[in-house]
Amino acid sequence: MSDGVNVTSSLEGFPGAGYDTDADGIVRCERDLYLRLLELGQQHELAPFLREALGLVVEITGARQGYLELEHDDDVPGQPRWSIAHALSPDQVADVRATRSRGIIAATLATGDTVCTRSALDDPRFNARESVYRARLDAVLCVPIGNDPPRGVLYLAGRKSGGSFASRHQECVELVARHLAPVVDRLLLQERLDEGDDPTRGLRAQLKLDNVIGRSEAMAAVFREVAIAVRSAKTVLLTGQSGTGKTQIARVIHENSPRAKHRFVDITCGNIPESLFLNNLFGYKKGAFTGADRDYEGLVAAAEHGTLFLDDIDSVSRDGQAGLLQLLQSKQYYPLGQTMPVKADIRVIAGSHVDLQAAVEKGQFRQDLLFRLDVVTIRLPALEERGTDIRHLAEALCADAWRVEGLAPRPLSRDALRAIEAANWPGNVRELEHRIGNAVDYAKFENAMQVERRHVFPSATSGAPTPDRTLTYQEAMHACQGRVVREALERTNGNRSEAARQLDIARAYLYDLMDVHDIKPGRK
Repeated sequence: MSDGVNVTSSLEGFPGAGYDTDADGIVRCERDLYLRLLELGQQHELAPFLREALGLVVEITGARQGYLELEHDDDVPGQPRWSIAHALSPDQVADVRATRSRGIIAATLATGDTVCTRSALDDPRFNARESVYRARLDAVLCVPIGNDPPRGVLYLAGRKSGGSFASRHQECVELVARHLAPVVDRLLLQERLDEGDDPTRGLRAQLKLDNVIGRSEAMAAVFREVAIAVRSAKTVLLTGQSGTGKTQIARVIHENSPRAKHRFVDITCGNIPESLFLNNLFGYKKGAFTGADRDYEGLVAAAEHGTLFLDDIDSVSRDGQAGLLQLLQSKQYYPLGQTMPVKADIRVIAGSHVDLQAAVEKGQFRQDLLFRLDVVTIRLPALEERGTDIRHLAEALCADAWRVEGLAPRPLSRDALRAIEAANWPGNVRELEHRIGNAVDYAKFENAMQVERRHVFPSATSGAPTPDRTLTYQEAMHACQGRVVREALERTNGNRSEAARQLDIARAYLYDLMDVHDIKPGRK
């Protein structure tokens, strides 16, 4: 398998590589650059991705030499976390790195601003550095990847055709760097998970979980319960808030069980009228009632030898509960209009987002049915308990939404991802899916090359509440979150490390929250 796409062939004609400089040529350049960035964004491994990215900017600018590095997240001094070089010898790489502490790269990392100089040898900011003199550096372009603080840099030295880097080269490389940052964040996190920080790793080796997104400790707890459940034929009760993915986990249990070769039949009980529930479940014979002009086998028969998932079990009427109880106790049922029982070889999984014991106490649910259902119980966590999963869920849902539209996936911007991670999702994954689906519709309408924060949260620009409009729950929680962060920074006189410690969050996450809430303290 190749590490990447042929960059040169896909970039033939970029500024500095032969593109016409008239208006049509520039438009074609921008179009092809955006398409290439979208291709880059689909990479799943960090090293090939970085090689592709560096090759991209070298081709765009016609640079003689290139260097890309990523900073350590944990403040390891003196060494970048990742570095890739193009047309640089080991000694030359060492010279480039020597500028990290007090030269060109240091200036970019410290300020978050691009450094572009016609000649480093003649630039008073850098010409006193021995490494600059030894390398006889002329034109240099150094662009930050990410901001506040920068994640790393793209460093280019010299041009094959001579001369300096033009403003169009700088604009293109800055555009590439902006698109690199969110993908780099995603791949770095994936790399850490692959290195052993993934609590679900061993469970994923045991179970078929290819379509289940989530590597948080909360999901690891779910998978551990699933691993136990698949080894038995016992009834399973899935609990948790609405929108947490009970149907998906029910399907996982089925697909990992001995019944996987047979059908998985799922039914949302609340969607079936009470009077028709047992008819749909057990079926009926021709002539059993007016309009029954044929036999109907029912959902239990459809799931024979397989799994029947009954979601929203709490919405079943008392008559329906009695029928279910008989099915679970005797493993047989009576289709309407038939006097002989039918044996059922099925596994039942039930789902509920309400407290069934509380429903029993209110007389709304049968205690004996709850005893039959509550054999193996798995609680699904709310999205707020799965903070580290939100970004990956959002990216996957976004890609799926674009595919539904018949279009190549376009990424969520870094700002959009930060806002999504900082938001509250009382409707859990279902609400997130709905919101991102709408965001893709907005982005498609605008022909945007990525899904921006304004697409995901269009109401965020509507201003403060008025007598005619009160804050939504999500807006109120968002405002509260910003206030807590501001107060922590005020208490610590802008010391971000101390503020993060007091809030018991990672410093990188504090930076993200500051970006989301546009907080700029007086000192770092």
